[in-house]
Amino acid sequence: MEKIITFIKEFGIFILIGFIGLAIVGYGLWGEMYSEKSSVEIVKGDKSAELGGQIIVDVAGAVEKPGVYKLSSGSRIGDVLVLAGGLSASADRDWVAKTINLAEEVKDGGKIFIPAINSRETQGSTSTEIKININTASISELDSLTGIGETRAKLIMDNRPYSKIDDLVSKSIIPESVYEKIKNNITVY
Repeated sequence: MEKIITFIKEFGIFILIGFIGLAIVGYGLWGEMYSEKSSVEIVKGDKSAELGGQIIVDVAGAVEKPGVYKLSSGSRIGDVLVLAGGLSASADRDWVAKTINLAEEVKDGGKIFIPAINSRETQGSTSTEIKININTASISELDSLTGIGETRAKLIMDNRPYSKIDDLVSKSIIPESVYEKIKNNITVY
């Protein structure tokens, strides 16, 4: 027993530091193993009045934490992407830089999709029909669509980016009748 007491007196400080270190490491591992899982509340219907000026936005694709997010009215796409943990390593950053306006105000019920690198080429190679991306297409590519001439093609290019294909109608770029003819031939991703 005297040997134990002598040992503790001589090495007590090291033992104490060791226990503190183990406690810190254990706490960190416990937090990783049993961390709170992020929950997503799915809100149905028009709940904007109940949400007190908040909006609901769906974020998917190559982001760190895809999901449905609740934000205050007036939030921007950049704000939503920050909440989603930012772009993942596989995100097509060139596409994001060319296509998405991070300063654009997010609309309630909107969806933001971030494609992965090469995902658009993969889609095109597996599909029997290649869709024209209205966010990146040239005037000649847009002009090849039924009902879209050079004038409408320029108008489409001048009003980029588009978050969904029906923005062509909601932004009054093309009439509904033309949209119905081309909607299966176009994409924003």
